[in-house]
Amino acid sequence: MKILCISDQIDPLVYTNNIKARFKDVDLILSAGDLPMDYHDFIVSSLNKPLFFVFGNHNLEHYQFHHGGIEPYFTDDHWSAMASGAVHLGSKIKREKGLILAGLGGSMLYNKGNNQFSDFAMYLECFKLIPAMLFNRIFHGRYLDVLLTHAPPKGIHDRADKCHQGFKAFLWFMHVFKPRYLIHGHVHLYDLSDIRVTHYENTQVINAYSHFILETEDNK
Repeated sequence: MKILCISDQIDPLVYTNNIKARFKDVDLILSAGDLPMDYHDFIVSSLNKPLFFVFGNHNLEHYQFHHGGIEPYFTDDHWSAMASGAVHLGSKIKREKGLILAGLGGSMLYNKGNNQFSDFAMYLECFKLIPAMLFNRIFHGRYLDVLLTHAPPKGIHDRADKCHQGFKAFLWFMHVFKPRYLIHGHVHLYDLSDIRVTHYENTQVINAYSHFILETEDNK
């Protein structure tokens, strides 16, 4: 299986008329946040493949529509948010093409904006996933395959400033539930020597900044 991972930057290699030719063999798209909904819409419409996403700490215009704050009437913006073809994965677990996916969006709390969490609050978000993961463990033999986040784990691909610090909660999550992949965004990569892929215990941690192709051995 080939997965197109994206985050944080509208990549000219993706946002192009050549997208079908360049990514024709992609089976699934995972968006790690801070991207506009119309970018998701373009990718889904072009490739006709499922796209799952979490929100970051920017591009939150449609955040309210996916977190219980839907207006009591349908505005144009509402239809735009709900008709992008992308599936919000924040604090949810989904199965797609044989993979068990979970999502935890947001960044470290730094200015009290939307979708920001203290480390303790992120632990609570992790706990919300436990019932569904226990079900998966019993009936599918594993808790999950992919954890899609916006922020990185503490000490892995993160930065020293408060905004870009990673979560200790994700280290605990990987240690206990052993996802095969943790895919995050949030940390921009401007140097070809920057580390994009790191192994932590049983998990491959991947920075999806701009775009990254992940190839797995799973059947479609």
